[in-house]
Amino acid sequence: MRGLGSAWRLESAFRQELALATLLLPLALLLPLEPVPRLALIASVILVLIVELLNSGIEAAVDRISLDVHRLAGRAKDYGSAAVLLALGLCGLTWALLAGPVIWRLLVN
Repeated sequence: MRGLGSAWRLESAFRQELALATLLLPLALLLPLEPVPRLALIASVILVLIVELLNSGIEAAVDRISLDVHRLAGRAKDYGSAAVLLALGLCGLTWALLAGPVIWRLLVN
């Protein structure tokens, strides 16, 4: 719980993704979906939060070791950021494919 609180206080990206999660998770529960697609929507959102926490941990550890610019430190941070980007892409694709058609049908009817 301390890690979640720290991420909330110190990491703006985590706050932004958590704000998105507070919108998407209830929507996933309200949409008329079968259990497996609903679980995939929820899991994709939670995965983004998990990867963001890991990325923040990597950044904190690298900064603790040294604030000097070093190519390996930059690479570690870049890998963490790339992981977040991939998780966000997976989340977006999951929502587009599973929730998109359902939301479209609800809006059109």
